[in-house]
Amino acid sequence: MKDAARLSAVVLFAKSRAPHGRADDNVTSIRGPELGRWLGMTESTVHHAVLPALRKAGTVRTRVVTDEQGQSTGLDCVVMPLWQARRTGGVSHPLSLSRVELATLLRLLEALFGPGWTPKGKEVIAPGLLAGRRGRGAATDRLGLLLMVLNTGASGWLQLCGGSVVAREGRGAATLARLLGCTPSGARKVLSRLKEAGVVGYERKRTDTRMNGRGRVKVLPFADAYGKVESNPAAAEASETSLPALSDRPDAAVGDHGAAGDGSALATPGLLGTGGVSEAGGRERPAGAELHTFHASVATTVPPPAVSGRFSGEGRGSQGSRPERVCAREDRAVDSVPGVALIALPGAEAGPLRREKPKASEVVVSQRQKVDAAGAASVRGMGARNVQQRRGVAAPGDLRLQVALAPVARLWSRLNGGQRRVARRAVEQALDELAGLTGAESAPRLLAERLADRLTESGGEAMVREPMGWLLGRGVAQRRVCADRRCDDSIRLDTGDICPTCGDIVYLRRLQRARIAAGVDAELPQSDEQERRATLENRLRTAITLEAENLMARRQQAEADRACRAEASIAAEAEHVAAHVVREALPCADCGRARAAGLCEACGYRRRTETLVAEAGLVAAVGAADPTDRAGIAAVVDSVRKHLETAMSIARARFLDLLDPAELTADLPETASAMAFNELQTVQQAATEYRRSTLATLARTPGADAEAKRAYRTEQQRRHHRWYPGSPIARAAAETAAEQARARTARHLLATRLEQVRELSSGRTDTAAAPALSADHRSFLDMRMQSC
Repeated sequence: MKDAARLSAVVLFAKSRAPHGRADDNVTSIRGPELGRWLGMTESTVHHAVLPALRKAGTVRTRVVTDEQGQSTGLDCVVMPLWQARRTGGVSHPLSLSRVELATLLRLLEALFGPGWTPKGKEVIAPGLLAGRRGRGAATDRLGLLLMVLNTGASGWLQLCGGSVVAREGRGAATLARLLGCTPSGARKVLSRLKEAGVVGYERKRTDTRMNGRGRVKVLPFADAYGKVESNPAAAEASETSLPALSDRPDAAVGDHGAAGDGSALATPGLLGTGGVSEAGGRERPAGAELHTFHASVATTVPPPAVSGRFSGEGRGSQGSRPERVCAREDRAVDSVPGVALIALPGAEAGPLRREKPKASEVVVSQRQKVDAAGAASVRGMGARNVQQRRGVAAPGDLRLQVALAPVARLWSRLNGGQRRVARRAVEQALDELAGLTGAESAPRLLAERLADRLTESGGEAMVREPMGWLLGRGVAQRRVCADRRCDDSIRLDTGDICPTCGDIVYLRRLQRARIAAGVDAELPQSDEQERRATLENRLRTAITLEAENLMARRQQAEADRACRAEASIAAEAEHVAAHVVREALPCADCGRARAAGLCEACGYRRRTETLVAEAGLVAAVGAADPTDRAGIAAVVDSVRKHLETAMSIARARFLDLLDPAELTADLPETASAMAFNELQTVQQAATEYRRSTLATLARTPGADAEAKRAYRTEQQRRHHRWYPGSPIARAAAETAAEQARARTARHLLATRLEQVRELSSGRTDTAAAPALSADHRSFLDMRMQSC
């Protein structure tokens, strides 16, 4: 994601409604120009570059909100990770913020780069620090400032990253680059722009030896909010030099990194709190410093003994003897040494000797167990969302494989390249099967749960010797106990409950066992328990054998039936091919053309044309004549036929004028087909016009007018038009409803009257229409061929 999209997701997240059990929970209502002012971008850029990227990635879903006039008034946005976290993650999820926490985050964003506004009846919300920063790179600068604030302590100094960095870029640019996910060069440009804006300060610490110390980055508004910025530079420099910090000595100095009371020591309490030391920069060791342990700030100061001179060994006593060897007196008991008393705490045990490994306390062990259990639950329930991506698990863009293979990541890393390709195809096939059964969204989670269960059955990853064979044969494969395709180890994949079919099988087997046991008890009432058990086992074995034989017989019968159906299908296909060959050899029924499959193309067009001419005449008679007047209907049909014949004659003449005489004699069947198709197109256009004219006539009938008036009044009496029925919007809606009702009535009248007209004129149209038109086509074509 680009910085603008990421920043817009944060803004929508901060402005979302906290959960209260309502329908609009997790929804953010915002307008495009307002979101653009938050990002420092134009409305066009937001609608064309930011929101489409978020929708395509599935991060944000939007819905356009309109008013009564249908005009857009804003967007209702839902940040999908937030919605999923509040739905499935619970209150422990990092995104499940409460109402107070969301308000705090929104206040922080308003103070940093909020656009500022004047709410009605409330105090004015002042613009943020970067509210005036707009244009190219504005979203990056705002996101960088937000990330720096979130990683800055109460002192105002940014917590710098460790490790080696590029010298010319600096450690501050490297830290911001890691926060933004960009290059150190780009982060250095962001720092320079923020420094010009007056929100970030960069300086090097002064040392006692007048050498340049490490550079530090201070977020000035953040430090000012805690009162850590001095009024003048001299006081600031004095305060910096008065407090010894980690980088107050040159790189070549030898000794401790920080004094016991130094604020830079790791054990200093309140380093990031409001009462801590004002030095919260990077806590790294200089290049030339020797390794040494940090001393706690609570160590008791022990004054040195008073000696007369400054020679080594003066404090060993008045005898001045040499010290004994290192291991001397370690084998003596503590209570045997005079002057030494053993102070024992209640319940304390003797600690381990040197070179022995101490045991961890029960509190630490229990905490580690809780952390491991919580991590496993999160991987299992949330689809490995918080699991770090391991090397070689799947392609970075294939999220389905990452989620599905998260429980067996170590086994996957043990495969070579060829094995991974084969296993990847098997996993993708299993995902496709699960997607067809339960849906594409839940398929990765179901496969991950299956792999986790199979791995638990095997005893863990350490017990798997052959990862490839285990994945293909046991891990990915579905184990169906019954005939249901959704069954996997007696669990339904779509619901997660126990498979009812498997339950029925178990119930039937238990019923069969109980019935056989009752029969044995009835036959052998006087026998002992051992004899009855042996008889029961023999009969159960016989019943299971018979059931297996019956199952095998049914399978063989099913295979035989399948083979018979396949043979019947092959025979039917052969018969169809033979019939098609015979049909292709038949001549045309109208013109007698050989091998025309019973009807050539030109004659087929002519038949369609004849049918369409007759239908056009009947449609015209519906609008121009009384449906009960046979003579009037016949007159209209004849008039329409003559008109269409004239139009077809004109179309034929134009078509023949466009052709060369040599083309007519070269391919006569193709020319006849083209001419017939041209005539069909002409009749189709005329028939469409006749139908439109008839519908317009029927739409002006009294019945259509009555239906239009009813629809008009009904639309005006609707709830959203009741209080202002005379408004332009209400009148337009009522007129639209009336026109629709008028058109529906006209179509209904046309269908009803067309059926009546067809019944009256069926005898005349069947006897006279088709032969006359077909003879005319043939005579005209013969005449044109002779003249050419």
